[in-house]
Amino acid sequence: MLKLFAWRRTTSRGLPKITSLPSSPMLCVSRFLSHSPLSDEEDIYDPPFSPTSKTLLKPPAGRQHKKKNEQKKARGGKKGSSNVLDSRNALNFPVKSDLPFDFKYSYSETNPDVKPIGFREPPRFSPFGPGRLDRKWTGTSAPAEESVDSEKLAEQRKKVFGEPLMEEEIAELVEKYRHSDCSRQINLGKGGVTHNMLEDIHNHWKRAEAVRIKCLGVPTLDMDNVCFHLEDKSGGMIIYRQSNVLLLYRGRNYDPKNRPVIPLMLWKPYAPIYPKLVKPVADGLTFDETKEMRNKGLNSDPIMKLKLVIVAASFLQPGMVCM
Repeated sequence: MLKLFAWRRTTSRGLPKITSLPSSPMLCVSRFLSHSPLSDEEDIYDPPFSPTSKTLLKPPAGRQHKKKNEQKKARGGKKGSSNVLDSRNALNFPVKSDLPFDFKYSYSETNPDVKPIGFREPPRFSPFGPGRLDRKWTGTSAPAEESVDSEKLAEQRKKVFGEPLMEEEIAELVEKYRHSDCSRQINLGKGGVTHNMLEDIHNHWKRAEAVRIKCLGVPTLDMDNVCFHLEDKSGGMIIYRQSNVLLLYRGRNYDPKNRPVIPLMLWKPYAPIYPKLVKPVADGLTFDETKEMRNKGLNSDPIMKLKLVIVAASFLQPGMVCM
């Protein structure tokens, strides 16, 4: 029994003195299991159950230096260090973005002219997070509050692009980034040009002049729409287009330190409920009138009957005529 309770280190003063054996052995065991009062001279070290004191745990010297360096960087850093506001590490909320367009989950696969008739989640739940964006989420988008001058925006983009590229420079960039083993690649799926994709494009532009974008799925049916939204939302220029592969160029005077602030969506919002493309009731008619006209058309005599004749040309021998 003493080996089972070795963690309880007590002195002889803490245990009661047994002068005489009790009449029953169970009474002795019960007395031994009872907790004795701790004295001042008793050892307080109790590893299995008691929490470790703070004085015993001291952080290594390396961690203290790291904390001091982080505090210096937060205050302003050393002289000559550049403090760049990155949208991933923005600590001041709500984040204010100067981008002139409305924030949506997908820019190329939504039609702003068609308004939803319902929502699958309350519009008050913004996918950017509570209190993280200075724009109000309406259920489908976060509209820009301030109007932007289009002429001023065009001048800024011209400054970023600089002089137009020569044919030799375009050929060099195409040969460098068009291959499938290019590390600077972004896959564009069924969601089309999404909001978070803009952040990925600017992250690639930090170390590369162009980004290879491979389009897959439904957006490939309208590549002109995809190219328009990529150039309009990212501020780049498409210099190569072959089938479903695009190369998006950043510009000669692109500065990663002056990149726009793009707040990220923390989750994909539920798609709202839109009206049906095929209306169950024709315009100007009630449901009963539409059903009656549909039944008349189904029960009326056909104007012409078409029969499908299949001729297997592979089984026909030369000289034979199909009657």
